[in-house]
Amino acid sequence: MSKGDLLIIGGNEDKENDREILRKFVDISREKNGHIGILTTATEYPEELGETYRSIFEKLGSSETILFHIDTREKAEDPKKIKQLQSCNALFITGGDQVRLTSILGGTMFYTALKELWLNEDFIIAGTSAGASVMSRHMIMSSVDIEDETIVEMGAGFDFMDDAIIDQHFSQRARFGRLMNAIAHNPQIMGIGIDENTAIWVKEEGRLFEVLGEHSVTLFDGKKLTFVDTTSHGDNHDITISGVRLHSLARGYTFDLITRELIKAPGGEHHEDQ
Repeated sequence: MSKGDLLIIGGNEDKENDREILRKFVDISREKNGHIGILTTATEYPEELGETYRSIFEKLGSSETILFHIDTREKAEDPKKIKQLQSCNALFITGGDQVRLTSILGGTMFYTALKELWLNEDFIIAGTSAGASVMSRHMIMSSVDIEDETIVEMGAGFDFMDDAIIDQHFSQRARFGRLMNAIAHNPQIMGIGIDENTAIWVKEEGRLFEVLGEHSVTLFDGKKLTFVDTTSHGDNHDITISGVRLHSLARGYTFDLITRELIKAPGGEHHEDQ
């Protein structure tokens, strides 16, 4: 059994200029023999968005793309779509609403086939925005601010990453607080906040990731928290948390997901504490 790679994108990736992140996805897929699938379940505009990515991938050198417009659980049980998926070596999950992804695909034949391909066939899965959030076992479904209190609703994702929560559009939508809130309630999990036009390339069977793209990736490690208080005190609904390890990684840096340490700087030099 050999897990495939993941390319987890913080949304709003460059589609017109250098297209670094999408180019990387196509380059990885071209090293294998098969097609690129495009899954549009999350979006309310599947035809339009699907054709946008199809055009980009073909311009970047993909030999063939297959669109998966799956908007019901019935379609996710269609054996023809499973056969089409099995002809692919890569799948791109568009943005939209991550709850649509889990509610329509969770537990279906399509999801089961995708998981088996990724686990056993050196299959790469990429996802942007909502397609990024769904990658982990624990998923942020939504958040809402009520009377100065941030309420984060959690749910089950697609379970391609253990012990992680992915948040996207991270700096651009000021999501520091909601990811910190999620970590306060789930301190054993690594919080990974990915900026727009930025991605993590998870490789070597999930042991490490490399940062790609324009901005940065912010990591919250709450495993060794020294104190946390998520209880409301009168009118004060803010959390108190101490001992979180914070990492901020720019393009080219590599992070070890097992030891939760920075392991490599751009150019291949190993990081040493000064």
